[in-house]
Amino acid sequence: MAVLTVSEENFEKDVLQSEKPVVVDFWAPWCGYCKRLMPVVEALAEDNAGRFLVAKVDVDENSALEERYEIMTIPTLILFQGGKAGQPLVNPASRAEIDDWLRDQGL
Repeated sequence: MAVLTVSEENFEKDVLQSEKPVVVDFWAPWCGYCKRLMPVVEALAEDNAGRFLVAKVDVDENSALEERYEIMTIPTLILFQGGKAGQPLVNPASRAEIDDWLRDQGL
């Protein structure tokens, strides 16, 4: 399953109204660490297809979402369940850290 690209136009429908939990990666194309993390995010989507969705939001193109969710550092991951945002994971160092974070949030 591919990583969804989400924008201000489809965030409500694809994330907040999703029947499945959605992990959203807030990132930017100029962010080197974001680019290095992308294969991990893509693997997360593949490994968990059916359990939850994975989406990405370019903060440069979607500043209203960046402000709404108070994204100060990228990459930041936020798990949305039932339209509600969970605790963010800022600048994860590894897939193991992401997996631990997801477990702590009930996934």
